[in-house]
Amino acid sequence: MANSIPNNAFPDKGNWTSYQLKLAFYLYCQLPFGKLTHSNKEIIRLAELIHRTPSSVAMKLCNFASLDPAIRNSGRKGLEGASRADRETWELFHDNWVLLAKECESLLTLLTQGKPFLGKDSKGKEVKFLLNDFKGKTRKALVYQRLNQSFFRRAVLASYGGACCISGLTETNLLVASHIVPWSKDEENRLNPSNGLLLSAIHDKAFDQGLMTLSSGFEIILSKKLRDTTNELLKRVFLDFEGKVIRKPERFIPRTDFLDYHRNHVFEKLPT
Repeated sequence: MANSIPNNAFPDKGNWTSYQLKLAFYLYCQLPFGKLTHSNKEIIRLAELIHRTPSSVAMKLCNFASLDPAIRNSGRKGLEGASRADRETWELFHDNWVLLAKECESLLTLLTQGKPFLGKDSKGKEVKFLLNDFKGKTRKALVYQRLNQSFFRRAVLASYGGACCISGLTETNLLVASHIVPWSKDEENRLNPSNGLLLSAIHDKAFDQGLMTLSSGFEIILSKKLRDTTNELLKRVFLDFEGKVIRKPERFIPRTDFLDYHRNHVFEKLPT
């Protein structure tokens, strides 16, 4: 964890440094493709921090989009001309989410002097700095845990366009970035957006408790307990969606091995 930043880490012209690139990629993962513009307030904020113009940051994010297979496969594309350094940043961090979050959160904490840069936890609540009831390592650990949750939530939220992949609900306060493989079971993929689904609170609870799962083809599978329910509300909330394919994200498609784990180890396995 860095305790200081080199003086030449954030030049305002010339080639981008690794510090600038990693923070740009970090933000790219948390913004919808359609919001990679110079007028986006979060892009403007990052531009101020890393000493680049909003237009140059927006262009860099679009360079990353050109490297994103999910974007290319959808028929869209970012800007041409991604540099070798852009590609190296993509390759280094795209499958190492813990390293990305750890390094970027450390940098942002130093750059913002502990004030929130992007600020909601996994449940959508504002991240509060600093945690004055705690000290030293405990306080730092709690701050970084909240920031990790914020990164995961924002990446999943952006990927699904802010809508529950089952019901289409768009009320942000009722949406949860749900882990497919539970947080406690796979430390390496805790922050991997491909280990996430954007679900309404009630669908998240059912998924977390093993009352529903997804097939490898992204079809909704219900537990016997839900299929046999006589409750009219549960019928509308769950039975109406049984067998349907979820709304897929524009980026970070759920990995089938994560879905396999959920079906084999969580679905109808947890006490309810």
